[in-house]
Amino acid sequence: MSKAILGIKKGMTQIFDENGQVVPVTVLEAGPCVVLQKKTVETDGYNAIQVGFVKQKENRVNKPLKGLFEKAGTKPFKYIREFRVDNVDDYEVGQEIKVDQFESGDIIDVTATSKGKGFQGGIKRHGFQRGPSSHGSRYHRRPGSLGAMGPARVFKGRKLPGRTGFKKVTVQNLNVVKADPENNLLLIKGSVPGPNKSLVKVKSAVKSNV
Repeated sequence: MSKAILGIKKGMTQIFDENGQVVPVTVLEAGPCVVLQKKTVETDGYNAIQVGFVKQKENRVNKPLKGLFEKAGTKPFKYIREFRVDNVDDYEVGQEIKVDQFESGDIIDVTATSKGKGFQGGIKRHGFQRGPSSHGSRYHRRPGSLGAMGPARVFKGRKLPGRTGFKKVTVQNLNVVKADPENNLLLIKGSVPGPNKSLVKVKSAVKSNV
């Protein structure tokens, strides 16, 4: 059975392993998540569980979601996400999913929304080389020729200035350094996409060779 949980990114720090080596880690406040609904191939076309994370005030929830929470017999949650599973019978509505399912050495994939950097030029967005900085060149940080004189249009996918960041990013094959069930903390080696206080989706790696 694959492992999955939702978490909030708290920030980065460093710890020492058993050999005294410094290990940079990202700290996540992971779970507990509550199973709100089970989806099956017969009813929805696929097997998945719907989970809620971070309790929410009732007056901030609309009527359709109130009905969902009442049917599940739980309090309102701020975040609702789905996890694909092989067998939905392993879960029950109202069941809590906690961080104790993970252990040191687990290989995971982490999905989050990257930091938004607003509208940026080609140099910052794509690493373009700038022009001469001397006075009079008139070509400093512009994107240059588009190379589309014949078709008289800009080809789709052309690297140009534009909105940077704020995209769904998945980093694969990260290592779990430590799981702290008492404090609902998950320590992951390396960096994780997104700013602090953002939602992070953690699940077992799909391409791991371990």
